Amino acid sequence: MTLADTLVTIPMLQDRFPDLLDNYGFLWRAGDRVVTVDAAKGDPILAAAAERGWTITDILLTHHHPDHVAGVADIVAATGAKVWGNRADAYRLPPLDHPLSPGDRIDIGGETGVVWDVSGHTIGHVAYIFDGIAFTGDSLMVGGCGRLFEGTPEQMHASLGQFAALPGDTLIASGHEYTAANIAFARDLEPDNPALTSRQEEVARLRATDTPTVPSLLSTERDTNPYLRVNDPALKHATKTRGRPDSATFAAIRRAKDAF
Repeated sequence: MTLADTLVTIPMLQDRFPDLLDNYGFLWRAGDRVVTVDAAKGDPILAAAAERGWTITDILLTHHHPDHVAGVADIVAATGAKVWGNRADAYRLPPLDHPLSPGDRIDIGGETGVVWDVSGHTIGHVAYIFDGIAFTGDSLMVGGCGRLFEGTPEQMHASLGQFAALPGDTLIASGHEYTAANIAFARDLEPDNPALTSRQEEVARLRATDTPTVPSLLSTERDTNPYLRVNDPALKHATKTRGRPDSATFAAIRRAKDAF
């Protein structure tokens, strides 16, 4: 059994908190360990674990924003779970039992992952890359990327470029249900892109039944996510950045999304 076989995507919608409707948590089991990645709220994650007879042992944190860490204390209090996160960001994360640095390899229940620095949305944002799954937080998102609150376009472009080298069947497990809005924006940039038309129809079908669009295959992101396609002539034309570096195209796309 692989990590992907046990992966559970948990909508925070269960809690009916308007400010958390689009957040996701992730839960998975490896050996005798049960891991959650980020925790907007504790109750839905604890409930999902209890339904499966699991006890959470570890919490992996991608970044410090409250909608990714606010539930950590409740989970720790209920289970004694150990918290993993970026050592450099420890001053604004919940207390860390396992401070990490980019490049570190971690082993949890026999599943080995690596920590990547994916700064851009925030400085110190990390992703966790396991065999077949990338937990990307608010860096690479399904159909888009996180807003640049602290980093520069050049930083985020470089961060997202790391994901492009992963195998196409890698699952991108990102932290929000932003897909419909992201694809609508991407189609506004490229109205004649058939892959986007098909993706928009698929997303509409999924959301009509409250089915998560997360995680997504990296191969799908390569075809439909404009931030992974900044070298495409159609996008350079749409953003008036022909002849300029790909990072400039990225910046133009991100500015346009912020105003969309």
